[in-house]
This record gives sequence, C-alpha cells and structure tokens, in this order.
Amino acid sequence: MSSVSIAPSPAPAVRHEEAFWPSVLALGVGGFAIGTGEFVIMGLLPEAAKDLNVSIPQAGHVISAYALGVVIGAPLLAVLAAHWPRRRLLVALMALFAVGNLASAAAPGYVSMNVLRFVAGLPHGTYFGVAALVAASLAPPARRASAVGLVMLGLTSATLVGVPIATWLGQHLGWRAAFVLVGLIAAVTCVLVQRHVPDLPAPHGASPSRELGALRRPQVWLTLGIGAIGFGGMFSVFSYIKPLLTEVTGLSVNSVPLVLSLFGLGMVAGNLVGSRLADKSLMRTIAGLLVWNALVLVGVAFTAPYVVAISVNVFLVGTLVAIAPALQIRLMDVAGDAQTLAAALNHSAFNLANALGAWLGGVAIAAGLGWTSTGWVGLALALGGMGMFGLSVWQDRRAGVKRP
Repeated sequence: MSSVSIAPSPAPAVRHEEAFWPSVLALGVGGFAIGTGEFVIMGLLPEAAKDLNVSIPQAGHVISAYALGVVIGAPLLAVLAAHWPRRRLLVALMALFAVGNLASAAAPGYVSMNVLRFVAGLPHGTYFGVAALVAASLAPPARRASAVGLVMLGLTSATLVGVPIATWLGQHLGWRAAFVLVGLIAAVTCVLVQRHVPDLPAPHGASPSRELGALRRPQVWLTLGIGAIGFGGMFSVFSYIKPLLTEVTGLSVNSVPLVLSLFGLGMVAGNLVGSRLADKSLMRTIAGLLVWNALVLVGVAFTAPYVVAISVNVFLVGTLVAIAPALQIRLMDVAGDAQTLAAALNHSAFNLANALGAWLGGVAIAAGLGWTSTGWVGLALALGGMGMFGLSVWQDRRAGVKRP
C-alpha cells in the first residue's frame, strides 16, 4: 500500500493573527479558573467536612463528583453544542462553571454539595477542548501545539498560584470563600472571551451525529488510551505524595507545601517545553515523553529517602504534564471532521487517569508494599501507555499513513 502524508488540520480560510494573544490570554484565564476550582478543595477538606458535618473521607467524595462531571460533561456537551459558534459556546461553558462554583459556595448540605460539584465539572472538558481548537486555529500551522500549551498554561499555573491563594482565602474566611473566588474569576473570563475571542463559526456541517463519528475511529480511542493509562502514573504518585514525604523522607508537615510548590513549577515548565517539542515532531515527542514518564516515576522509589533527591523528583513529576498538548494535537489530527468531541474527550481521559492512578496506588499501599510502591505503579502505567502508543503507530503503518 502506498504511503499517505497527513497534513495538519486545515486552518480556517480567514486567520486572526492580531487576535491571537488577547484570545489566548482570555482562554488562559478560564483555564486558571478551572484549575483553581478543581484542586482547591483538596487543601480545604477538613474545613469543608466539619461544616458539612461529615468525615474527611466522605468530604473527599466531592472531588470524585467533580471528576465524574468532567468525564460525563465532556462528550455530552461537545456533541449537543457541536453546531454552536465557538465564542458563544465558550462563554456559555464558563458561565455554567461560574454558576456551579458560586452555588457550591452556598450549598446547604453534603448531598447538595456533591450535586453542585458535579454540575461545576460538566463544562471542564468541553471548555478546554474548544479553547484548544480555537487557539490552534488562530496560530500558524507549525505552532499549533504551542498555542494549545499557552491555553493549558492557565491550568498549570493555577496549581502554583491560584490554588495557594484560594486555599489561604478559604482558611481565613471559610472554605466557601474559595469557591466564590473561583466563580468570580470564571465570570471575568466570560467578559474577556466575549471581548477578545473572534466570533468563529462552528465547522461547516457540524452536527451531533458527525461528532459522534469520532467514536468510530480507532486512532481516537488509542490516543485517549495513551492519556488514560500512560498519564495515570503521575496521579498514582502525586495522590500520596504527602505521606511519602512525611513517612519516608522524614519531612515535617510544614515543609511539605514548599516541596509541593516544586510540582507546580514542574507543571508550568513541562507544559511550555512539551508544547514546543510537539510543534517540532509530534509523534517523537509523545514517544519520548512516555519514556520520560517511566524514568521519572520509577525514580520516586529510589529518591524518596533523600530530601534533595525527592525534591528534584517532585519537580520532574510535575513536568510529566508535558504530554497533554501533544495528545491534544494528536486527537485533532486523527479525529477528522469530529474534532470538538475528540478534543473534549482528551480531558475525560486525563480524569480517568486521575482515578485509575490514585486507585492503583492505593491498592499497592493497602497491600503493604509501602508508600514508595506508587513509583512502581507509575512505571507500570507508563509502560501501558507505551503499549497503546505502539498499537497506534502500528495501525498507522499498516494503513500506510505517515505522521510527523
């Protein structure tokens, strides 16, 4: 079979170069709001549990409720709103996120809090998917991944700036104040998107049935599998990083936030570097980052007893987010004319990775293998991601497809 060269996704007929930076900034603020809203509750669980009159493990269910909203909302909203103009859809998604967070701040009880966190999670994946498509359409073809990375920079910087600020606010004014802050940032995003993002139409002929066509493409499933499995290793380690640092490394509880800030720095650095590498060679970047995943995660098992070594390793674990922009572009390239659903599903895959990694890490710890066993779980998941990538490459070669 003859070789076929696959070009990047077609750019719109009219470009908006002058709108690129204002648009990316507006979209990035939305990412900052979502990142802050997703992670801030983790540092305020004791306060929320006390106020809601439940145990801390029960309060942790609100985290799962949000993640479930992401997993369900991403495909559902992407399909239902496939024909919406991009700017209107982004504003509507961020408005829903704002309402969900402001309502969470007023939740009268535990059940209502879970429902409202689920609602707040619904627009998460679709927002990032559509924002990535818009940013990539405004950028030159050779800088698509960098454009996506800039939007994702809002999410990664939230772990470094937004979450600490919201957590501080929640500790001093009550945990509900943190969600008020998130809701207000989301409301500001609505204004910024309306003012600065070009009024791009939905793709010609877009419809729910056409978007669902993405699910008939094996390469879409394989790419989602790379994220859902290969990225799970980061969560297997990070979900249990605090007890590892205190029990194995011997750090004091007061020293843990300083080390965790290195994780945030690593996420920012990895996002910027990974997106630039993906612009140069997408498939080689995905392959290289999966290998990097494996090396960094297994390193946790060996560096955990040493303060300096594990601190460096925590930074490196943060860099593993570098694969996110690359997988987002890969989905755009293999989804054909069903890009909205595929792009949104990328974030469902990452939330599945979160659940899978945290669960398997917990299984290993419960089996008596120790806190460092999460590094070996991470290695296993990274190898699983490599297997999915290998199948994807094999299928391309079998079909005579060449990708950069």
